[in-house]
Parts: sequence; C-alpha cells; structure tokens
Amino acid sequence: MIYRKLNETDLELSAITFGAWAAGGWMWGKTEKSDAIEAIKAAYIEGVTSIDTAPIYGQGTSEAIVGEAIKDIPRDKVQILTKFGMRWDETKGDFAFKSKNNNGDPIDIYKYAGKESVIKECEDSLKRLGTDYIDLYQIHWPDVTTPIEETFEAVEKLIQQGKIRHAGVCNYNVEQLKAADAVVSIASNQIPYSMVSKDIDKEVLPYCIQSETSVLAYSPLERGLLTGKITPGYKFQEGDHRAHHKHFTEDYIVKTNDFLDEIKPIAIEKDATLAQLVLRWTIEKPGITVALAGARNAQQSVQNARAANVELNQEEFDFIDGLVKEL
Repeated sequence: MIYRKLNETDLELSAITFGAWAAGGWMWGKTEKSDAIEAIKAAYIEGVTSIDTAPIYGQGTSEAIVGEAIKDIPRDKVQILTKFGMRWDETKGDFAFKSKNNNGDPIDIYKYAGKESVIKECEDSLKRLGTDYIDLYQIHWPDVTTPIEETFEAVEKLIQQGKIRHAGVCNYNVEQLKAADAVVSIASNQIPYSMVSKDIDKEVLPYCIQSETSVLAYSPLERGLLTGKITPGYKFQEGDHRAHHKHFTEDYIVKTNDFLDEIKPIAIEKDATLAQLVLRWTIEKPGITVALAGARNAQQSVQNARAANVELNQEEFDFIDGLVKEL
C-alpha cells in the first residue's frame, strides 16, 4: 500500500481509502451488514487504514458498521473520515432532495451546517463510531443558508476540544474553499473525480494544487462503470440510484466500454483488473492524494486495495491519459 500525508498535517492516509457509502445500504440497494464488516476488515489486512463514511449513509448505518468493523483494531492504526451537514431528522437549511431510508420510508434531506447542528452531529457520530475522536471531519455539501464562518468556527471548537483532529470539506468550489480556510486550516477537499467526470480539472484541482489542499477523489470508478462489468441492459437492484444516472444510459455504457477495451491490454499485461488499473491511474494523477473505493464484500475490497501494487510507468500513464482526455 502507498501512504500519503494530507498537506501540512501529520495525518497519513492509505492512497486507496475505503469508501463506506454502499456499506450503509442507502441508495445502492441492499448490502448485508456482515459482508460490509468483512469488507472493511479485509481491506485493513491489505493495508487500507483509512475509511470514509458519513451519517447520511443509511442514516447512521454506515458509521455504525465502520465502528463495529474497527473495534478490535488499535485506534491509532486506522483513520476515520466522516462528515456532517446533511440532515434527515431536521427541516432546517437548504432542502436537498427526497429519498427513502433503508426501511423504504420517505425522508427529506436537508443541507444544514449551523453551529449547533455541527456540534450535535459530531457527538452522534462519535457514539456510532465507538471512538472519542475523528481524524478528518468534513462538511458533506455546501450549505448556502449558513455563513461558512459560523460552520467552521464550530469545527474549530471541536478541534480545540480534541473531538476531531483535522477539518476538511467536500464538494467545495474555490471561493468556498478560501472562505473556510480563512477560519480554520482546511486539510482536504473531497470531490468527484474519474476518467469520465473531470470537471475539477478546470478550476478546483489547479487551486488545490496551488494552495496545497489535498484532494480525496470519490467515485473514481464512476459508481462501477469503469470496472468493465456494466453492460447495456444491466439490471440494478431496487433503490439503486445508478438506474437513473446519466452515466448509465446504454449509449454512455457502450462509449465507456469501448474506451476500456483500449486500455485493457495494459491491465492484462500487469495481471490486473480494469478497476485496479483505473484506480492506480487515478492516484497517479497530479493533485490527487487518495482515491475512495467502495466495496460490498471482502473480495471487492481486497481487489481495490491491491490496485496500489500495480506499477504504471510514465509512458503507460501518458497513453491512458491521452485517451481519457478524448472521453
């Protein structure tokens, strides 16, 4: 495994970080709790020491699963990354969208990061995770109804209390990053990045490189699309958000698989899967610190972890990069 420090901090993460969204069973179709726990444990054995979760993932389910999975691991050997700012039990803030919980009941999701909410969410997360501190505490989405200063003053207070070690953001643009960093040192920005989702290349990634803000790339496999296992006519489980996502139309799947066919010989030569090659390319991309990779079971998590073992020389990286730019 490769380990990388978040810029200007002493927090070191595994370059492949376990993404625990699907583990919570929310918006991905059902995930068995025991399988999710074993996936996290198997990843740790392979050197994946960092786990990214959030309260909204299964409305507490993902955090509870993470807490259960790591309870026998020395706390200083694992890095817990969680989030705040998406409430399903409040009607304050910026309405985000309607959804259903894991029981199929309708819920309304709000983006809210008022001071009292940040403090409460942290306390709730600590209990679910079974720990007394969080390594990286990240606002999940911008809340346009709360001043950024108010939100991060609360975060700074939590740092002073020792309940969190470092502050991060997710899905922040350059202006928002600057405003947050003026209140408390922002270690990282967690943003979507994959071979087919490259919007951050325009402004956010260059700024993060310039300002020495680490980038945690989520959905590097584009929700499974870049594994090569999604084919036209693929049937998703009930409740799986991908069924209506723009990247999972038949035309887009065909286009993506044509691209994957072009890079497949490199994967074969290295005795790697397409997913492993894609993940390795992602963490070699300038400015990308770590890639978050989710897994439903131990086999998937082990495969993701071993992406760090794939050796990719400059010529191979450049060849893939050239094809990516044409996508």
